[in-house]
Amino acid sequence: MRTASHFLLLALIGGLAASCGNEAREPQLLRVAVTTSTQDSGLLEVLVPAFEQECDCRVDVIAAGTGRALKLGERGDVDVLLVHARDAEDAFMAAGYGVRREDVMYNEFVLLGPPADPAQVSRGGPTAALQEVASSQHPFVSRGDDSGTHKRELALWRQGGGRPDWNGYLETGRGMGATLIIADEVRGYVLSDRGTYLRFRKKIDLVPLVQDSDELRNPYGAIVVNPARHPRVARDLADRFVDFLLSPVARRMIRELRIDGQQLFFSWAERA
Repeated sequence: MRTASHFLLLALIGGLAASCGNEAREPQLLRVAVTTSTQDSGLLEVLVPAFEQECDCRVDVIAAGTGRALKLGERGDVDVLLVHARDAEDAFMAAGYGVRREDVMYNEFVLLGPPADPAQVSRGGPTAALQEVASSQHPFVSRGDDSGTHKRELALWRQGGGRPDWNGYLETGRGMGATLIIADEVRGYVLSDRGTYLRFRKKIDLVPLVQDSDELRNPYGAIVVNPARHPRVARDLADRFVDFLLSPVARRMIRELRIDGQQLFFSWAERA
């Protein structure tokens, strides 16, 4: 005969089993939108596994141009962003789509072109260089995808008085790596972040012709999406990810990521 104490014991055992089941649940998911330049550089292959191990979570990375990444944040389709277009980031924060933004790292843009430099762009700065390409009617390959790189290119055209129309201006609508390959095939000029160029330089013949300019500084920021707008946003885990990006461990990983001895990114905390 089963007594009340017997049923109480079964209930306790059931509760313990349920508790153990919760311990074995799937790791919490963090959805991160990053720029294609960050993805193509290989940086996420270093940072993400370390964070997943530290926080016992799973990170889904969505690589997109900065414009599309910000749209994903506006819709609440991701929890955190790692992007590089400061004006657009500030507008995102001002509109209430983000609750936290931190400077994480930087590298620089470089204007690449054929080694012979047929447009003779290496004689001046980046704004004048673009105008030289246009006036000489040489091919220029643009990402044309509202990415941070594309936004910087457009800003450089505006600073030079606008972009002239010529048949050699090509828009790929694709990421940085694919755009570099296309620019190489047509022996054109292209604006790239240095990290992706270093990752791809053995696959292409293009070389840096304009670099080391304040106009080409390329800062990256991390943004936590506002959970008040989108309750499914994993705010706590997103904050932990941003904290991790700013930590000494991540700064060391950023500093030590090199290709052929050349550093791809520089931690913002360690900038000169």
